[in-house]
Order: sequence, then structure tokens, then C-alpha cells
Amino acid sequence: MPLIVVPDDFPSVFEGTPAHERLKKLGEVRVYTARGADDPAELIRRVDGANAAVNIRAHARFTDEVFAACRSLKLVSIWGTGTDNVDLEAAGRRGITVCNTPGVNAFAVAEHALALMLATARKIPRIDREMRGGAWPREMLGQLFGNTLGVFGAGKIGARVAELGRAFGMDVRVWSARGSTSATRDEILRAADFVALHLRLAPETRGFLGRREFSLMKKTAILVNTGRGALVEREALLDALAQGKIAGAGLDVFHDEPLKPGDPILALANVVLSPHNAGQTPEVIRDGLLRAVENVENFLASRPTDVVVGPVR
Repeated sequence: MPLIVVPDDFPSVFEGTPAHERLKKLGEVRVYTARGADDPAELIRRVDGANAAVNIRAHARFTDEVFAACRSLKLVSIWGTGTDNVDLEAAGRRGITVCNTPGVNAFAVAEHALALMLATARKIPRIDREMRGGAWPREMLGQLFGNTLGVFGAGKIGARVAELGRAFGMDVRVWSARGSTSATRDEILRAADFVALHLRLAPETRGFLGRREFSLMKKTAILVNTGRGALVEREALLDALAQGKIAGAGLDVFHDEPLKPGDPILALANVVLSPHNAGQTPEVIRDGLLRAVENVENFLASRPTDVVVGPVR
């Protein structure tokens, strides 16, 4: 009977769910609901001896060191799309299959991206806060209709954001790392009133927006990032927001998560923040966990699905 480990269910979203019950039918299951999976030694302790791991949280990092120590491990099934916490090259080289759950959270993340656009453009958090303090802050606000939306990333989330943007009456322009684009990156950055990042974090997309790119953008532009914090150069973003090089940003992802007290981004009034929870809806959690378990089920039946990388022979 295979041993299947969930090493990082903190805070717990898996234990006791239909996905958990389904997983228990496949083998012996151990679920760890305490902190600690971000420590390599503790992660190795939890995963050692397991044949498969279901990765719930991105703070558990599956490195070559982890793979070398966990010799029984043959599968990492990720809940979510991002794989930047897994050394894919090392996994393939050591005969480990990595799966994810693409598209499960696309609708929820796309809705959140639009919510951040609206909240930032219409200054909803600040106005709400001021009204609760007794003010009546009537001022000019931004709108989506008639403005240009630059979407970077044409996967399931980016495609959904583009669709929603068109529904709001926006002129949508899409850039894809695969080459099928409305215009060049620089052309879109110059034209866009809203820039939405939905790229996969990879060596070629790390620092995708830096000082040069911010210098191309309109001073009235708003950046929305629900992809990964490292898609944007941190100091360049802070400078662009503090110096008024762009009008504002709606951010769900950050270089360091969770944000630490005193982080400079917290002091900026032209930023709307959310704690990397764009995909946190009951529907996404239910469907994503079941999909991750289904990937384990299919792997054990020798018909792997949603494979990101397989064993290199």
C-alpha cells in the first residue's frame, strides 16, 4: 500500500474534506497541519518514505536536496498552477513526476484581478476608510470602460481576464510568452491604462517589469499582479509607486510572503493589497483538491494526468 503525504496543510484546508476521504482509499495517508514545511529538514522528515506528496502550500519547497533524501518519492501533485516551489529539473532527473491543477482557479483569480482594478481605480478602500472617520470624500475616480487593458499572459487566467475586460468595454491587448500577441511588450505598456500580470514565474519572466518598463507606462496607469511577486522588480515597483511614475497598483502577490510589519509597500496609499488569496473560494478549494487527488489516483493507475514534468530517462 503506497504512503501518501500532505506535508503542508497549514492553515488546514484539506483534512476532513471529500478530497481527503478519496485520498485515503488510495493508500496510507499522513496529513501535517502544523507549521514547519518551509524548513527543509522538517519537510524531509515529513516526506521521507512517502511514494507521493500532495503539495498544498507554496512555502514547502521541493528542492534537489529534498528529492535526494526522499528516495521513495515518485510523485509531487500540486494543488494550484504555480510550480516555482519545485525544482523541476531535479525532479525529472531523479525520476519524479510533477503534476498540477491548471485552470481550476482561473475564474476566481480573474474575478479578483478585476476587483483589484476597480478597487484601485475607484479608490474604494481609502474612501471607505475616510467615510468611517467622518469625511465625505467626493473626488474624481477612474473607470474601466473605454480604457486600454494590457494583459500579460495568455493562459487560462489571462484569457479570462481579457474576456472580462472586454465585457467591461475595455480595449484589450494581450501579450503571450508563446509569441501569439496583440503587439510587442513595449507597445502594450505604452498604451495601457491598466496592466495585468498573469505570467508563469520562470527564469525568463523573473523581473518582467523593471525600471525601464515602468518608464514606458503612463503616469495614470494601474498595475495589477495576481501572478507572482518576483515578476516585478521590487525596488522598481516601490519607486514607481512612491514617485508617481504610475498611478497605483492592486497586488495579491509579493516578494516575501507573508508581508512583514514595516514593509515599505504597506505605507503607500496608492496600493490595494490582498494576501495571495485570489483563488481562495470554496469552489476552487473543493475542485482543486479533488483534482490534485485525482492526479495521484491516475498516477498510481499508470496513467498520469496534468503532468508538468516526468522522469528523464
